[in-house]
Amino acid sequence: MEIFDALGQGLDIILEPHRLLMLWGGVLAGLALGILPGIGGVAGTALLLPFTFSMDAAAAMAMLLGLAATTTHGDPISAIVLGAPGHAASAATALDGYPMTKRGEGARALGAAYMSALMGGLFGAVLMAAVLPIVRPAILFIGSPELLALAVFGISMVAVLSGNTPLRGLTMACFGVMLAMIGSDPQTGTLRWTLDSLYLWEGMPLVPLTLGVFALPELCDLMVARAAVYQSEEVQDNWRGLWQGSVDCFVHWWLVMRCSWIGSVIGAIPGISAAVIDWISYGHALKTEKGAAQTFGKGDVRGVIAAESATCSREGGALVPTIVFGVPGSAGMAILLGAFMMHGLVPGPEMLTKNLAITYSMVWSIAIANVVGSGLCYVFSSQFAKLATLRYTLILPVVLSLVYIGAYEGHRSWGDLYSLLIFGVFAWAMKHFKWPRPPLVLGFILGGILERYMFISIQRYGVTWMTRPLVLILFGMALLSIVRPFLQDVKKQGGWKGMLSDLPAPRFNVMQLFPAFMLVVFAIMMAEAYTWNFSAKIIPMIVGVGALFFCGLSLANDLFKGHTHEAREAERIAAGEAEDKIHMDIGSNITHLPAKTIFFRGMVFFGYLVGFLVLMALIGLIPTVPIFVVTFMRVEGREPWKIVIPMTLCITGLVYGLFDQLLSIPWPGSLLGEWFPLLKEYIPSM
Repeated sequence: MEIFDALGQGLDIILEPHRLLMLWGGVLAGLALGILPGIGGVAGTALLLPFTFSMDAAAAMAMLLGLAATTTHGDPISAIVLGAPGHAASAATALDGYPMTKRGEGARALGAAYMSALMGGLFGAVLMAAVLPIVRPAILFIGSPELLALAVFGISMVAVLSGNTPLRGLTMACFGVMLAMIGSDPQTGTLRWTLDSLYLWEGMPLVPLTLGVFALPELCDLMVARAAVYQSEEVQDNWRGLWQGSVDCFVHWWLVMRCSWIGSVIGAIPGISAAVIDWISYGHALKTEKGAAQTFGKGDVRGVIAAESATCSREGGALVPTIVFGVPGSAGMAILLGAFMMHGLVPGPEMLTKNLAITYSMVWSIAIANVVGSGLCYVFSSQFAKLATLRYTLILPVVLSLVYIGAYEGHRSWGDLYSLLIFGVFAWAMKHFKWPRPPLVLGFILGGILERYMFISIQRYGVTWMTRPLVLILFGMALLSIVRPFLQDVKKQGGWKGMLSDLPAPRFNVMQLFPAFMLVVFAIMMAEAYTWNFSAKIIPMIVGVGALFFCGLSLANDLFKGHTHEAREAERIAAGEAEDKIHMDIGSNITHLPAKTIFFRGMVFFGYLVGFLVLMALIGLIPTVPIFVVTFMRVEGREPWKIVIPMTLCITGLVYGLFDQLLSIPWPGSLLGEWFPLLKEYIPSM
């Protein structure tokens, strides 16, 4: 009865008019920041924190949680409409959402995303309310060995979900882990793969890598195709699509519940990045939903539902360890923990006894924020869906300007912009050489977790950590995830004898250039790692050996793929069995173009990005934005001035007003900025 009384008191607290107003303010800020690539909820929470100084605790928590709960509602918009996820947490949504948009079902994908986000968010809030009194023993049971095993399981699952190319998936997962180890080794201080760059001492930031790997290749292909995302004269009924997407969530309600459970539980585990939740949920749906292997990655609404329901349920779970132990599960929750202290709320037993009503007011804040956020998204979704029908010359200059600013939020350094460009080129090559990109990002996200908890587990438990029950279960599941696809492939090739009997002379083609390049990269990285301190090199060397092994096998498989293998593939195609696995990446829609045309237009696209950087170095970012927008629109599409001028003024005003004045981002220096103070010395009137 005490809990029910606290629930009622918490609702009374949050329904007070000025607190509801603060909640609305947080929701609006969360949606706005969610749409902008790379900015995210952490910057928004830090921005709103000073405004809560004069508020009471309940109002402050309502505003901050309103923002945190709804940032993910805006994430899928660019992922679905443009195939360019602005944040790592919405990358899995693009795998099926973007193909749906390309065939004219963008509104349906958005409707499914919003409704699954609403249902997942509410599920997370309800689960949080139910488990708060009993969750303490469960969280205390999870230690560094369990976190390590969970990281291994996450990598193994997503890597082999590359399906028809498991070796490529495992190779890129290993490469992602190696990228995560760039920087100063936390055990010995050894500088690993920093290229003598101060920028890399603290490691590679996630935001430039995510935007480069997922956003730039899709934007590049959009320019290469020189067309809108959806190319049809048929007028789409956006409201009908939104309704259909919402109905899909209720049809697949059991999938929503399962994935919401996954998101809430993993979100409650401190130290596990929120960016892996959607991938684990997506992989769960792929393995458990009927017929998913044939349709996922090609525009299956269940893929959108699985990713978004898990992503939006995590906030309720992430708040549990923050309240119960004072252990934040994410950077956003760390800032929220600071707000707790600022308003006299001490995490721990007091939050579940003396301040139980305040605690449940937070539960109500998350629930109401999800309802309000989803409602607002539905209101404006018809306009978002129309973005897919716009000419690429109207979309690209605006989105690219925001991508640059979002990437700069990584370390707020020139290195962020260089990383964005390098990973953009690399990922565009990956896409067209048919190497899956998601395992790279997941390996990067989980790589630091894997190494950190490996050392902690060994130092604290010795070798006995491997005998813990949950560790054994997760390692067993990881091993099964890796071995099963290989056994299936061996069976399809007629067993080991069938595989070894068809070994013709090697056949070379251009597609083998990429694995050959990766082998050289791995060899160079391993050669440098060999000279490090033993503690600093042990994990990188193990992962590097795995990368060389998987990449070498993949290259050998391509070289010695014989006629018998191709005959079996043809037989399976005729029997309708070829598509039993998913290529876990967004497919290209420009394969009909000649290779030379694709290469030339791609280089023009990246030439624009290089030009943006050069001009930015000369005159600064804010003056570069209008010049870039005008140049792109006039040169690429010869857009009329009546369209160019308003768009240029709008995007420049947004950059100046929001990022410069409100967020006060310290822009990178420029030559003009260095020269101007010198000019003032010689021309006092300036």
